[in-house]
Amino acid sequence: MTEFELIRDYFDQRCTFRDDVLLGIGDDAALLRPRASMAQAVSIDTLVEGVHFNQDSSPYALGWKAAAVNLSDLAAMGAEPAWAVLSLTLPHANPEWLREFSNGLFDMLSRFKVQLVGGDTSRGPLAVTVLVQGFVPDGQALRRGGARPGDWIYLSGPVGMAGLALWCRRHQVDLPQPNGRLLMESLDLPVPRIETGLKLRGLASSAIDISDGLLADLGHICSASKVGAMIDTAKIPRSAEFSACTRPLLEQGLISEETLLSLQLSGGDDYELCFTVPATRCPDLLGDDDYYCIGEIDDGDQIRCCDEQGQLLIPEHTGFDHFS
Repeated sequence: MTEFELIRDYFDQRCTFRDDVLLGIGDDAALLRPRASMAQAVSIDTLVEGVHFNQDSSPYALGWKAAAVNLSDLAAMGAEPAWAVLSLTLPHANPEWLREFSNGLFDMLSRFKVQLVGGDTSRGPLAVTVLVQGFVPDGQALRRGGARPGDWIYLSGPVGMAGLALWCRRHQVDLPQPNGRLLMESLDLPVPRIETGLKLRGLASSAIDISDGLLADLGHICSASKVGAMIDTAKIPRSAEFSACTRPLLEQGLISEETLLSLQLSGGDDYELCFTVPATRCPDLLGDDDYYCIGEIDDGDQIRCCDEQGQLLIPEHTGFDHFS
């Protein structure tokens, strides 16, 4: 097929149609209508074969995740998503692969009413770049630089699922079902916390999504805010699926508790939100079981971890970095 047939058959006809898109796919540029009194949030991410996914990865999951990781950045800013742009580099045009990829991409975009408004296709090593744009009221964007000593540190949900899934995949460990399937879905089909980000406007003093690992991403908050943090590792939540999958691994001696904690602290790919809340605003979060307090911001210059006995821990890894 030609490049234009590829765009027409797998992308142009699948779009969600929004009132603020004056002209979408099909011209030299999209025409979009911005909103008054709103800041525009923009984020871009690239997924590269051999770095972020393997040759045999599911094209559906790749399309889904390419959109989800970008939307997660908007969630961390408290932004409402609106538009997306796709740049797709393909070694060849495989109709079956394209059908599944576009299904995954549009299933994620349509979940949050995001319209694909343009992009580009070219021949080369497989790589997917998605740019997303959204809106946040002036002065209400969540940022990394607002944490202050005395703020409490929260997670929007359990962490470590994706890290454990990747560990099991690399070590070719079979897991009991259905928990094993749910574990793998946390890695391949993450769901960005858009609704949580919107609720945190005017409440959280800082926020970030956990893509590179809890320690690494909380470290970005601390660096931008010029503060330190103390994490109580006993309070880091584990999902029921995480516990069910690790129980037989621990019994068989295939993994240790130290490794499990490391996956929670540094595994990444969780796409939960880590955020801080002033102590006076913490009562506003009470009663919401989706939020977990794991520590406190202090006036130090580093992140410290302690166990349930109060003993300091020194993690072996802090998180993912492309160039470290």
